[in-house]
Amino acid sequence: MKTLFIVLTIFAIMFTGTIPFENAFAQFDTVTAGIKENTGFWWVGENLKTGDFFSYEVCFVYYKDCTEFRMDIWIEGDIQVGTESKWLAQVVVYDGPYVVTGNMELGKIAPEPTGGSEELGPYRSAFKSSIIWLSSFANADKPKQFSVPSWGKIANIGGQQIIPTEMETITIPAGTYETARVSWRTGGQDSNVWVLDGFPFPIKAFTYVHVSSGLPPTEYEFQLLDYKENVLVNPFTGIVPKLPGVGQEGCVQNYELVDIKKPTTNFNYIIEVKYGPPEPDVGCEIEWFISFKSKFSETEFLSQVQYDIIVVDDNFNILPPLRSLAGDEEKNFFYAPSGFVHTNTIVKENPGTAHYVIYIYGTSPEFIVPPLEEIDYLQIDIPISGESTTQPPPKCDPDEVLVNEQCVLKQTGPQCTLDEILKDGECVSIESLTGDSTGGGCLIATATYGSELAPQVQFLREVRDNTVLSTSSGSVFMTSFNEFYYSFSPTIADWERQNPAFKEGVKLFITPMISSLSIMTLADSGSEVEVLAFGISIIALNIGLYIVAPTAFAYKIHRHYRARN
Repeated sequence: MKTLFIVLTIFAIMFTGTIPFENAFAQFDTVTAGIKENTGFWWVGENLKTGDFFSYEVCFVYYKDCTEFRMDIWIEGDIQVGTESKWLAQVVVYDGPYVVTGNMELGKIAPEPTGGSEELGPYRSAFKSSIIWLSSFANADKPKQFSVPSWGKIANIGGQQIIPTEMETITIPAGTYETARVSWRTGGQDSNVWVLDGFPFPIKAFTYVHVSSGLPPTEYEFQLLDYKENVLVNPFTGIVPKLPGVGQEGCVQNYELVDIKKPTTNFNYIIEVKYGPPEPDVGCEIEWFISFKSKFSETEFLSQVQYDIIVVDDNFNILPPLRSLAGDEEKNFFYAPSGFVHTNTIVKENPGTAHYVIYIYGTSPEFIVPPLEEIDYLQIDIPISGESTTQPPPKCDPDEVLVNEQCVLKQTGPQCTLDEILKDGECVSIESLTGDSTGGGCLIATATYGSELAPQVQFLREVRDNTVLSTSSGSVFMTSFNEFYYSFSPTIADWERQNPAFKEGVKLFITPMISSLSIMTLADSGSEVEVLAFGISIIALNIGLYIVAPTAFAYKIHRHYRARN
């Protein structure tokens, strides 16, 4: 038997080039799994009681492609529903600019939400599929022991066992805890949920969608922000809801979808769009199903897509657009980690033909700006029916333009069309873009040109323009800094172009600084306090990295040699 196993393994290596240890020893791993030092039991809902208050940060792949929201839950008490006694939970959700309030009814065997306020519908679904997902395996009727090899098997094809893996100390916003990590493997990645013995819900999770190939997107992610016991008075009293726009009454409910499958203008991507109704009324919703696919294969979904849906005028100017749907939600862009989007938007355009544009910035992680040459778009003209909006738009001054129903200062400089992008103060054809410049007199841009750091540097430029320069203190600092920086930067940039080895040395030297500058993404645009606070933190951090640490190290070496002599 051993000889046969060895022969089969050798043949597997010859024909696949890999050693099939994962499958060969999967059963062995399961048999030896379990946290032997923890003999306790746990289930979802353990010790849940009246007065418990939880605050979670959550994202779920099927809610706006894992857009994060905060969910605060207060267990008010018992409620009788028919013959069943349930928990009544009051809930407030903070979702971008929106505040949604309501209640949920939670079961006592497994705390799954089976009823509650209509406004909380999508958040109840996310709660059920993330925070209490393990209740299918561990509930009051079926408590699970941490020391057993497996809690069950996930339902996906090829799904693996759900295994208590190890005890692990983790730190989250709510505190530091000794937890049991429960894991399973799907989509080629390990999904993990961290459970605190005796606590009603898991306190942290990071899981992946099951995929047969390619990069698996996040399925859900959450962490506990805060927890309080014995909260006997409703903590949400006085909170005023701010609900997302919903379609007005009388809108078409049953409709056929318009199906469009086209390459983008510059053939960088294939976009499949289904939307309906075909002729939406003003004030009603458009339902969108958008698939971003590879230009090489209509069956291959792209991942990590940064995009927006914008509305442009008859001249197709995009600087600025008439409306940005990402801007409606106070975002710079939408992010589709899995390459598929299902969303609803309210029609704010007047009757006639509205020029909608699916504008793709590129495919990069959420906090990295894609290269400019990845920009592409697909224009979709949608006929709008109904009557004009009853409230006329505000009248703007001659030096202003209407954007997202607000008057803003006109874009200085040229007005770029859909086929162009503003670069160095000029409208440049997207098709002609071949990447960033070689850096000019900027030593940082020159050192990182053509390297893996180039997108990060471009991203930091965006942060500078959109965040730092949005405040008076940031503008003053950048003016003073540029005077100092460009007094020596052009000379060093020339040396880099003349000496590749020197260029690599500079790139290595500035890498920690570039990484530290990403902290500025945490500051809100226009916030003087946050820009100033994070700016000071970055300066202090870099002083520590480049001055204090080397000085301390040199001093320690000096003392060491003095002691030896």
